Amino acid sequence: MSELAIETKGLNYHFGNQKVVDELSLQVPRGSIYGFLGPNGAGKTTTIKILLNLLKSPEDTVFIFGQELNHNRIASLKRMGSLVEQPAIYGHLTGKENLYNRCILLGVNRTRAIDLLQLVGLSQAADKKAAEYSLGMKQRLGIALALLADPELLLLDEPTNGLDPNGIIEIRNLMVDLTTKHHKTILVSSHLLSEIEKTATHLGIINKGKLLYQGQIEGLQKLNKPTLEIEVDRLDNASAFLKDRGIAVTLVGNCLQLPFVSASDCASINSLLVMNGFSVSGLKQQKKDLEHLFLDITNPN
Repeated sequence: MSELAIETKGLNYHFGNQKVVDELSLQVPRGSIYGFLGPNGAGKTTTIKILLNLLKSPEDTVFIFGQELNHNRIASLKRMGSLVEQPAIYGHLTGKENLYNRCILLGVNRTRAIDLLQLVGLSQAADKKAAEYSLGMKQRLGIALALLADPELLLLDEPTNGLDPNGIIEIRNLMVDLTTKHHKTILVSSHLLSEIEKTATHLGIINKGKLLYQGQIEGLQKLNKPTLEIEVDRLDNASAFLKDRGIAVTLVGNCLQLPFVSASDCASINSLLVMNGFSVSGLKQQKKDLEHLFLDITNPN
């Protein structure tokens, strides 16, 4: 039995003369939440559509649970559920009716719909028209629809896009529950590193169709070394003062920036500045955003 839920081997895909997926070799372990990260237009949605066989892949490049996709299309698709872009929901039907309708199409018992409404936290809104659902509720209903056939693998394309903080937390908690309690594997795409970091066990970073990084979340966290930003008066003097004491510091905008070491180190630097007549108005730990991580990955020196 393959230990990988998804594997692509040197996958390429073109729209006309434009190469949108470039020698992509994904490895998504069973039971993982795989964060598929990249800016808008990086090739994430195209890759997901290829995995779902909505776009045709070259033979022997895409494998689902160890089986080549083109030669095992129906069997592979039966093991997958997906939410790509907007969920396919009938607004004039209630949440429950949307699920019942899909149950008929899939030949699934209606009791499964009731169980899934509870799983995604929509039991209280089951008889409400889907058109009246919030965006977060619609996303959760879309995930319920994707889960109806009890797939082993879920492909979620930007599931938190446009959600308010509560909606984001709900989707995040649902994904964790699905992997830890229901033994699903999830590939979730996003352009938000900060969001994926809270849920993913593994990461793949893609830009311009190329895979720039792949591995466990801890590997990226080591790469994404935090910095300390200090808001202080007399910036030039404060910078020179710290440099004279062997502290590597740079002037960035209206603050000083230096490597973050520890909370106690921050306190020591703060005390050092204050005791020497500087007024410190702010200390903030910062991590690099996805754009700057791309620069680090592509230009390590």
